[in-house]
Amino acid sequence: MSLDVLAIAAHPDDVEQTCGGTLIRMAEMGYRTGVLDLTGGEMGTRGTPQQRIEEARAAGGHLLLGYRENLGLPDARLENALSARMTLAVKIRELQPRTVILPYWEARHPDHYRAAELGYEACFLAGLKKLDEYSEPHRPFKILYASLYAHVTPSFVVDISAQFERRMQALLSYRSQYGESAEGSELFPQEKEIRERHAAIARFYGNLIGVRYGEPFVVKETLRIEDVVSMGVRSF
Repeated sequence: MSLDVLAIAAHPDDVEQTCGGTLIRMAEMGYRTGVLDLTGGEMGTRGTPQQRIEEARAAGGHLLLGYRENLGLPDARLENALSARMTLAVKIRELQPRTVILPYWEARHPDHYRAAELGYEACFLAGLKKLDEYSEPHRPFKILYASLYAHVTPSFVVDISAQFERRMQALLSYRSQYGESAEGSELFPQEKEIRERHAAIARFYGNLIGVRYGEPFVVKETLRIEDVVSMGVRSF
């Protein structure tokens, strides 16, 4: 299997919130996309790991994914340990993604920044020839960091105006998390509020590039521009 884009996230529903529209857009452009969820979200207030994995499968249909898997690492106890790095590195060698999307490297939830550490280091290790004698080396060409919930200036924003409603369908496939329920009601907003919040955030980032809805990303390296005349966002 060879993927064009692989998003790696700590929990089921993370990618739907941060880069789901981009994954849909890439799939619509003909790229093969996939998601690797590191944990089953078993420490969450609502739902069970099995429910969330089933919901992730339904959400993947809305995201037009060619591949989705859950590694079953421990939720709320995700560690950048050798065993986890090796497991993820071998999986990256198997999937051979050209572009990898990771969570931003600073976050409120420890699992999110651990996922960023694990993902980056596993991508590096996957390119070492002697890492594993049973698989071929592979190192992604590009790592992107989904920065929607980080208070940082994005390196670029993807226009997801045409994909936003489908992204919301994917997110709301997690009925255990976003459906009407008395359990944890003081922590979880109602569906109408969820829609309004996500639309407001996407409108903010879309406004930065002059479109209706957008998703922001950060890269650590300098972007290369070949044609300064055809750059896409107006200055005035």
